Amino acid sequence: MSSLAAQTIFTPEEYLALERKATLKSEYISGEILAMSGASLAHTRITADIVTELNIQLRGQECEVISNDMRVKTGAKGAYFYPDIVVFCGDPQFEDNVFDTLLNPILVIEVLSPSTEAYDKGEKFRHYQELASLQEYILVSQDRVRVEQYRLLKTQWGWTEFREPEDVLPLASIGCELPLQDIYRRVPEVV
Repeated sequence: MSSLAAQTIFTPEEYLALERKATLKSEYISGEILAMSGASLAHTRITADIVTELNIQLRGQECEVISNDMRVKTGAKGAYFYPDIVVFCGDPQFEDNVFDTLLNPILVIEVLSPSTEAYDKGEKFRHYQELASLQEYILVSQDRVRVEQYRLLKTQWGWTEFREPEDVLPLASIGCELPLQDIYRRVPEVV
């Protein structure tokens, strides 16, 4: 006979209270708190290089890029995520006066891990689509040259895939471009 552990369901308010005291980051979806794992060297390098390129291109502009530690809330149901990279334009909008939960990203980039790829492409993306401000969602593979771009075109999300190191990813929402060679330059085993 097997026994099932009782699953605790948390409210968004309970999650935020716990998260703001925690030493490790967790995401929140449908009442569940999900612990986040560490990232590989390839994941970390790709994230850092994208942030560096976007910071250079956005210098002096109204948009700002931030990575890893800015929590984003999606929709009225209150799912909370820590995107690898997030860009907002204009003044940031926050959930409350603690200023640690962003509500208005225009661009979200996730670097895919084998354990999170299906989740990032599926359920997480569905939650991101609840953000009225979001115009682009980018998924970057860390184990091969592959970038998927989801772009809001009026009311539908369009999809484009980039697979060649010579390809350039256009980010129309923020007026930037990312050559895939720059994204993968410190991950030579992939190129």
